[in-house]
Amino acid sequence: MKIGILTSGGDCPGLNAVIRGAVLTGDRLYEDEFVGFRDGWRGVFDGDVKNLPRRAVRGIGRMGGTILGTSRANPFHDGQDGAALVAQRLEEMEIDAIIAIGGDGTLYTANRLVEAGVPVVGVPKTVDNDLDATDYTFGFDTAVQIATESLDRLRMTGDSHHRCMIAEVMGRSVGWIALHSGMASGAHVICLPEFPLSLEEIADHVRSARDRGRAPLVVVAEGFVPRGVDEHFADYELDEFGRPRLGGIAQTLAPILEEMAGIETRATVLGHIQRGGEPTGFDRVLATRLGSAVVHLLHRDGLGRMVALRGTDIVDVPLSDAIGRTKRVPQHRWDEVRVLFG
Repeated sequence: MKIGILTSGGDCPGLNAVIRGAVLTGDRLYEDEFVGFRDGWRGVFDGDVKNLPRRAVRGIGRMGGTILGTSRANPFHDGQDGAALVAQRLEEMEIDAIIAIGGDGTLYTANRLVEAGVPVVGVPKTVDNDLDATDYTFGFDTAVQIATESLDRLRMTGDSHHRCMIAEVMGRSVGWIALHSGMASGAHVICLPEFPLSLEEIADHVRSARDRGRAPLVVVAEGFVPRGVDEHFADYELDEFGRPRLGGIAQTLAPILEEMAGIETRATVLGHIQRGGEPTGFDRVLATRLGSAVVHLLHRDGLGRMVALRGTDIVDVPLSDAIGRTKRVPQHRWDEVRVLFG
């Protein structure tokens, strides 16, 4: 079988481990041939591929980023007939199937292609951990570790200057990174999109920490909007998938909280630093297992499905399961953490 692999959407620690797991498994067990599409779906449009023999993936499992490159290109953008073009490219290059590694946008595209008869299987990827069809996504653990280390550093400088520090972490519509890193670093308040606090509630927690002689630490997910504010409190441009390009809520909150709580306040946006660097051991193992499993899935005629983590087991589910719902922080996790605020 000749298999094409692509990585699409935002880069993520663990992508190379998926590629390595797939190539080694296919080479050893099935004598598969692999090619990689450069820069996501754009590489499919352009027929831009690189061969992926076993030697090409040697040692890449520990590397961050993706050796294939990535983009947010969308085969169906502006009404394009993406399915026909993708099918044509696969026929021209004699490729039997595509392994699409990506998040909700990538998997949504993959499912549309499958519905049009294009042979695709998926591997879920997002640092936000917001795909409902899998318990954890690779890249999330690395992002939490990076965020936690950064928050610990901000605590130190905040203590030195008696300031309130606001740290903005990734989280488009869910607050998993904010929840985990905020809890790990002992934040005095954590702001999640799922359970929006009002500006007064945030200020109360900041004042409480300040009054006890602490330098308040506020962790906010990039998609957070305070309860009760004007609908235009945060306006963003849209990407090719119609999703807002988020970022900047920390800078918006800083002067407001400084005035309300009466304490000097500084904002830091961690941004893309959470995507960079080497993946943690957990993410390397998970990504490798998913890469291996998706090749087995292909050889079981699992087109239109994706691999996923359930408990400690790798399973497979329909691609449609990954795009219908968002995995949000549940009430009981919010109840656990909110008693720690202030």
